[in-house]
Amino acid sequence: MLVFICGMDLQVEIETTMAEKLPSANVMSLLAEVEVMPSPQSLLDEIEAASDQLRSQLKIEDISRQDAIAQTRQAYKTLGKDPSRYRPSSEALLRRIVGGKSLYLINNLVDLLNLISLRTAFSIGGFDANQIEGKVRLGVGLADEPYEAIGRGQLNIEGLPVLRDDRGAFGTPTSDVMRTRVTEDTQIFRMDIIYYETSAKPEALKALQMASSLLIAYAKAKNIRISD
Repeated sequence: MLVFICGMDLQVEIETTMAEKLPSANVMSLLAEVEVMPSPQSLLDEIEAASDQLRSQLKIEDISRQDAIAQTRQAYKTLGKDPSRYRPSSEALLRRIVGGKSLYLINNLVDLLNLISLRTAFSIGGFDANQIEGKVRLGVGLADEPYEAIGRGQLNIEGLPVLRDDRGAFGTPTSDVMRTRVTEDTQIFRMDIIYYETSAKPEALKALQMASSLLIAYAKAKNIRISD
C-alpha cells in the first residue's frame, strides 16, 4: 500500500546510547516521489566526469583525510568499530574510483546517490520509504543484531552507527539492508546523511540540495522535502 509522502515524518530521533557516545551526531534527510529507471547517458557522463576528476586530483592515501570520511572513521573508532575493516561506503567508492575501477551501475537512484558520495565524501543511505515502518531513529549497532546487508549477507553491525525503524536496523554508513533497498517498484525515495560534528551540517544540507537537483533531472522527482 502506498504511503503518501505528506504523511511521512522526516525527523530522526537520537537514541540515548548514540547521544551519550557521540553527542553532536545527527541526521539530515530527504523524501521525494520518484520514478526508477536505468540511468540515462547524461547521468553516466556526469559520473564518468567526476571519476576522471577524482583520479587526477586524489591519491589513495588522501581519501581517509576527506572531512566527511575522517569524521565517520573517528565516529566508528569512538563506538568501538574498526573503520579499516568496515569502511564507510563513500571511502570504499572513492578507493574504487581512484584505484582505476568503475562504479557498479544499478539504476538512476542508486547511481545518482553514488555520484553525490563521490562529490561530497558523505556516506548516504538511500531507501524505499514505503518499506520503512514507524519512527526513524539513530543509534548504535548491537551484538548479534540481525542485518542482511545489500550484496554482503549478514553484516556484523555491532558498534556501527545505525538507522532503525519499528522492524529493526535498516541503514549504516557501511552498507544498507536488503529490506529497504531501492527496486524498480520504489515510488517514494528517502535519503539520509548521518553527520557527527555540528560544523558538518551545512555540507550535509548542500549534499541534499545537490540530490534534489539530480532527482529532478534524472528521476522525475516531485514533492521533494528536506529536513531542517
